[in-house]
Amino acid sequence: MTVLVVAEQVDGAFRKVTFEALSAARQLGDDVTALVLGNGIQGAAAELGKYGAVKVLVAEDEALAEYTVDAYTHVVADVIGQAAPAVVVIGATTQGKELAARLSARLDVALASDCVALKLEGDQVVATRPMYGGKILADVALSGTPAIAALRPNIFAAAESPAAGTVEQVAANVGEVRTQVKSKQLETGKIDLTEAEIVVSGGRGMGGADYSVIEALADALNAAVGASRSAVDEGWRPASDQVGQTGKTVSPKLYIACGISGAIQHLAGMSSSKVIVAINKDPEAPIFTKADYSIVGDLFEVVPALTEEIKKIR
Repeated sequence: MTVLVVAEQVDGAFRKVTFEALSAARQLGDDVTALVLGNGIQGAAAELGKYGAVKVLVAEDEALAEYTVDAYTHVVADVIGQAAPAVVVIGATTQGKELAARLSARLDVALASDCVALKLEGDQVVATRPMYGGKILADVALSGTPAIAALRPNIFAAAESPAAGTVEQVAANVGEVRTQVKSKQLETGKIDLTEAEIVVSGGRGMGGADYSVIEALADALNAAVGASRSAVDEGWRPASDQVGQTGKTVSPKLYIACGISGAIQHLAGMSSSKVIVAINKDPEAPIFTKADYSIVGDLFEVVPALTEEIKKIR
C-alpha cells in the first residue's frame, strides 16, 4: 500500500508532526512517500528518509515559499493524481486541517480529521477520532481512494526508521492562486506549546488572569505556558494556550500542572507527558492519580519557592 505524507515546514525546518505522520504511515504500508512543498527546500528534504520515507517528492516554486491554500491544494492534488496513493496523511495543525479539508472537497474523497489512531482492517483504513467535544472516541472507516487522515500532533511517537529517502523533483503546478501573503509576523520569545520539552500549565486554581507566578516558573525552566479549559473559558488565557481534548495535545518531557483538578478532558491532552508534576491544595484532585510527583499545597506558595530553587541551580 502506497502512503503519501504531506510534510509541513516553516522556513526550511520541518514541524515535529511531520515526523510523527511518517511514523504513523509506516503502520499502514512499507511504501511511504513524503511530499515537501516550498522554495529552496530541497536540501532539507533528505532528512525525512530517517523517519521512513522511501521516496521524498519536492515541489519548489516561488508561489510555494509561503503557505497559501490555493497553491498548496493545486500542487498536492496534482501529485496525488500522479502518485495514486491509497492513503494521504497530514498533520492536523491549523495549516494541515485547512489543506486536508480542501483536498477532500477537491478530490471528493473521505477525510478523517484530528485522528488519534490509525489501523488497517483488510484494505480499509480505520481512524479513531474524538467526537462530541471529546466525550467519545469513534472508529471511522474510510471508503474510497485515497483516504485522507489528518493526525493530531503529539499523539503518534516520532520514531526513526531509516529508509532510502530518495529525493525527486516534481512539477509544481500551482494553478490559479487567488491569495497572496503580503507580510508575515512570527511571535518571538514564546515557545510553541506543542513543540515544547517542558510545559507549565495553570487551571481554575489560579483564581484569575494573573499568571505571573506560572510565567516566572516557565521562564526559569525555558518552558511553554499552558492552561486548562476552565481557565480559557474564564478568559484568563487565550485559546491558543489550552491543553486538552478540545485544545492542544502536548507530550513534553516534563509537564507541571498548577491548580488543575485533572478533568478527563485535560488529561487527554497531556497524559502522554514523560514526567507529570501536580501542584494542588486538594489532596483528592484527580490529577494526582496521573502524576509522577504530587505536591499538596497552595500553588502561590509552592510555585514561587520552586522557581527560586531552580534559579539557584541554574
